[in-house]
Amino acid sequence: MRLHREQGKAFKQYPEKVLQFGEGNFMRAFVDWQIHTMNRLTDFNGGVVIVQPLASGMADHLNEQDGLFTLYQQGIQDGQVCRKHEVIDCITRTLNPYSQYNEYLELAENPELRFIVSNTTEAGIAYEANDKLADAPPSSFPGKLTALLHRRYEYFNGDTSKGFVLIPCELIDRNGDELKATVQQYAKLWNLGEGFIQWLHEANTFCSSLVDRIVSGYPRDSMDEITAELGYEDALVVVSEPFHLWVIEGPQWIKDEFPAHRAGLNVLVVDDMTPYRTRKVRILNGAHTAMMPVAYLYGIDTVAEAVGHEEVGAYVKSLIDEEIIPTLDLPAAELQSFADAVWERFLNPFVQHYLLSISLNSVSKFKTRDLPSLLQYVETRGQLPGKLVFSLSALIAFYSGRRGEEPIPLADDADILDWFAGLWNGWDGTDEGLHRLVADVLAADSRWGRNLNELEGLAEQVAEGLIAIKKTGMKEALHSLDRKPAHN
Repeated sequence: MRLHREQGKAFKQYPEKVLQFGEGNFMRAFVDWQIHTMNRLTDFNGGVVIVQPLASGMADHLNEQDGLFTLYQQGIQDGQVCRKHEVIDCITRTLNPYSQYNEYLELAENPELRFIVSNTTEAGIAYEANDKLADAPPSSFPGKLTALLHRRYEYFNGDTSKGFVLIPCELIDRNGDELKATVQQYAKLWNLGEGFIQWLHEANTFCSSLVDRIVSGYPRDSMDEITAELGYEDALVVVSEPFHLWVIEGPQWIKDEFPAHRAGLNVLVVDDMTPYRTRKVRILNGAHTAMMPVAYLYGIDTVAEAVGHEEVGAYVKSLIDEEIIPTLDLPAAELQSFADAVWERFLNPFVQHYLLSISLNSVSKFKTRDLPSLLQYVETRGQLPGKLVFSLSALIAFYSGRRGEEPIPLADDADILDWFAGLWNGWDGTDEGLHRLVADVLAADSRWGRNLNELEGLAEQVAEGLIAIKKTGMKEALHSLDRKPAHN
């Protein structure tokens, strides 16, 4: 039996308050689950009408199941293994604007529609100069959105009380600002008038947002077992971790209309999301990048294995707690709570997160994720952070392309790979040669944004770590790390 609303369960029908661009796994497991939770635990009482951004998509599949799907959350939560599931019932319908364009534009005429959310991939917020207002539909997501906003402006005669709160979830920095700027480009391209442009400013609130949740998607390999467990067929099952975070940069009154906090959800409405983005990049992403070469050269292949390992796990934990957190400008308790949640996410036994999969473009990742922590630590503490420095030693060793006798399938830009290959091929096998190699690596201001040899003591300490790794192997080098005094 296929999942649908006639199964006799208490599936509700809600008035359409949210327009969602994007029907993929992430939006359903993140945004739609949160709206479903608000409907259950608060008076939000809002349905989601989904617009499929591309000509090919999942509209038909969602409509066949009356908008219903099952979400499995599995991972570690509050120190305990968690696995739970529920049917999400807030989606009212899904439209394909390529075949239902008039129905799409008619959404603008619904006075109860208040929120617009989106996830159309990083390339989705883009300006296509060939799009026209008369297209049915315009090809780009911002073009479709501009047409809808203009229809609403005209239908309600410029009523400023009929604007939207727009919260894009695309994984680009300042996504709300980017979306608003692109809509304004279309308004000028299409000569929609100063009145409409003024209404865009006065009636609509474009919020930048930061989203965080691992959604592994449709569990193809275990669907037979899941179907037996559920007792019904669901072609749209989606799996996520329990952790979620949504940081929305916007006015505080949003919480009155979108009461996620009253449902116990980890949704923050803030004046400035920058510290939260920095927190995620430095702690979550920074720990991944610093961990990768150390754990991989140790002989470990996955994140969960690495953080669960007695010695490697202790290294990563102290790196986060002692060298990354102290460099961040948020309350200590808040930072530690986030770091503890990150640790549980790393330990998730249901996710096989391979270290090699996060090794892509590790040089640029170290520059953006770990180098700022290293530099800030030096500025505030007056000494080098030993574990972050050691991770840089390990990164250089990783780009030698070998783990013992095993070749490493390096993945980076060709010029980075050629650069490291040249450096390692030119090494003469001596300690002095490794000092020269490190100096050459650190001197590459095109890679790091500055000549890192100018940082007192860094070249010497990186070289010491690299020599230890090459002479004794990663296990002994890491074991010896804590026995070394700090470098002032």
